[in-house]
Amino acid sequence: MAKSAKRQQKNSRPPSPPDLSVSPETRHGILVIALYAAAALVALSIFDLAGGFGRILDQGLTGLLGWDRAVLPLVLVIFATKELFPEKIELRFVGSLGLVLLVLAVNGVIGLLTITFAPESAFWSQGGGYLGLFFAAPLEAVMGFWAGLVVLLALVAVSLLLVFNTSLHRLALSTSIFARPLSWLFELFNFGGGKAKEPVVHGLDELEEESGRFASRTIQVTLAKAEKPERAPASAEPAEDSAASAPPETLVRHPRKRIEVPLELLAGRSGKPAAGDIAANMERIRRTLERFGIPVEMGDVSVGPTVTQYTLRPAEGIKLSRITGLSNDLALALAAHPIRIEAPIPGKSLVGIEVPNASVATVTIKEVLESPEFRARKNSLEIALGKDVSGKSWTANLSKMPHLLVAGATGSGKSVCLNSLIVSLLYQNGPDDLRFILIDPKRVELQVYNGVPHLVAPVITDVPKTVNALKWTIGEMERRFDLLSKSGYRDIGSYNSASPEKLPYLVLVIDELADLMVAAAAEVESSIIRLAQMARAVGIHLVLATQRPSVDVITGLIKANITTRIAFAVASGTDSRTILDSLGAEKLLGRGDMLYTTADLSKPKRLQGCLVTDAEIQKVVNHVKSSGSAPNYLNEVTERQKSGPGSPTVFGDEDADPLLEEAQETVVRAGKASASLLQRRLKVGYARAARLLDLMEERGVIGPGDGAKPREILISREGLDTLPDDEAGEEDYDEDGDK
Repeated sequence: MAKSAKRQQKNSRPPSPPDLSVSPETRHGILVIALYAAAALVALSIFDLAGGFGRILDQGLTGLLGWDRAVLPLVLVIFATKELFPEKIELRFVGSLGLVLLVLAVNGVIGLLTITFAPESAFWSQGGGYLGLFFAAPLEAVMGFWAGLVVLLALVAVSLLLVFNTSLHRLALSTSIFARPLSWLFELFNFGGGKAKEPVVHGLDELEEESGRFASRTIQVTLAKAEKPERAPASAEPAEDSAASAPPETLVRHPRKRIEVPLELLAGRSGKPAAGDIAANMERIRRTLERFGIPVEMGDVSVGPTVTQYTLRPAEGIKLSRITGLSNDLALALAAHPIRIEAPIPGKSLVGIEVPNASVATVTIKEVLESPEFRARKNSLEIALGKDVSGKSWTANLSKMPHLLVAGATGSGKSVCLNSLIVSLLYQNGPDDLRFILIDPKRVELQVYNGVPHLVAPVITDVPKTVNALKWTIGEMERRFDLLSKSGYRDIGSYNSASPEKLPYLVLVIDELADLMVAAAAEVESSIIRLAQMARAVGIHLVLATQRPSVDVITGLIKANITTRIAFAVASGTDSRTILDSLGAEKLLGRGDMLYTTADLSKPKRLQGCLVTDAEIQKVVNHVKSSGSAPNYLNEVTERQKSGPGSPTVFGDEDADPLLEEAQETVVRAGKASASLLQRRLKVGYARAARLLDLMEERGVIGPGDGAKPREILISREGLDTLPDDEAGEEDYDEDGDK
């Protein structure tokens, strides 16, 4: 009975009301739809397309707002879009207040004008409507027309500051109405050296018009006219600058062969960068830093080909290390990776935050060759590098470097950079002005240049010929020094200004240094160091590249003598330190994104390297080949060179021991080298074993002795296979020379 009573009591309860609650997302969607619908209805009523309801609505809005009712649909659309996409349009409360204040202030201005010049219309609420009349009538009664107008215009300016959340200085300079008058005032009173401040956002488009005016159809690679040079003074000026001086002898410069390479062979600009929502990103950066207790003032924005740089000025007392430590938090807030922070920007009291662009613009080599920066070159050794974060073209002069080290991971743009360098020099120099020695151990990157009349020898691919070419270059350097010494000139520039027999510049390019350092580290390193220390004055320049930036490839001595370096994207900060002695390259984006450093730069400069495609290279090479100049190869470049005093021998020695090859194989396979080891394995006496150790040290197989410690083995088993025996090596070189 009790159970049935409970069941009846349960069944007798009234049914619960239906659940009419609406989720916040649904309410938000209804609000957005209502705002869009209201904007549409107001717009239709203004154009009398909403029937009787529309006419009533339009009359009411006309009475309230007057002429400003026309902007009401736009205001409603802005608020609706802000609610629909809050992550893209961040309209803060202060910004919303500024927008409302702007409408009211404009209404007041219109109302004041209407009261003064059309009082009948003002009585019937036309012009600024009753809202404008409410603001304008008291001002006109108390202050008069002009003072009231000043107050209302000040409210308009304040509302604009609130809407855009910016400073008055930046707002005025970024508004076309005020830009020209303010620029004229700056020039009149000589503010900032007579130049107006640059716009807030800098980009590639700013340079389009200027670069177009400097575009040329062709580049003449030599400029030769008969002239009477003057004597070069014995001063400490660089080689490239001393060409302006010449000796007193009346030596006529002979006409030089010209090769005009048309720029039409190269592709033009392709695409524009897209930085995304710049204003929203600035606000995200500011709010993210403020959450960590770092108040900042946002500065200018520079849109580059690959990244966009947002500048900011932290408050006094803020350590820069606190900002640099928030790179991951900024990357999370901006949904972009990797973020690079430059703190501070050289020459400015600002911090730069570099954010990858949504879409990247390709920088072509033609853009840089046409740029004013390249056309302002002082000699024919200018090379195209790329563009910086502001879209400015960057070039460098090989005679000022005077040697270049390029390193980066596979596929980061290293080989494209080398090709850009070679093509830049081909555009400026004929075969009588510049010669190349191209070394390509990988056998695939530089083979396209075979047959170009600028080459001293065919593209070199094997290690023995590479070492011989380095030795030949050292001999050529010494020959040029002797020639300058006898002639009384201190550099190649002053010598070429006087002599009818010009000395061409010589550029030695090594595409992969790591392969050479594995096979013949001692000889390659010693040759590179000697050339890097002395070769600049005689017009010989080195360009070294590697995709393995380790300390056994880029040694300390090589880094000490080559201060101009380019780092592409690498895998770790350790590799970046190996190349640049600083971090940064591990945060690059690849595909030509580089850090460029010289002895003149306090910090590495971030550039987007210029692209030259295989098809463009082939067109340029074919054009140069068709100029009528046949290659004039020198067979002795790759032949075995005699060692000078105190220098290591080159793969063979006239007094080599017959057991030398067996001794080399013995120590490499054993992983250690000592006289006692050779005595036991080869069954020779101590004197002969010590002689074998000396010969292997000269050949770069083992390192020098260090007391009781075993000698270091400098080559691997694979590298041992590249060391030919002496007699076979001579026969091979003779055959190659005949070929």
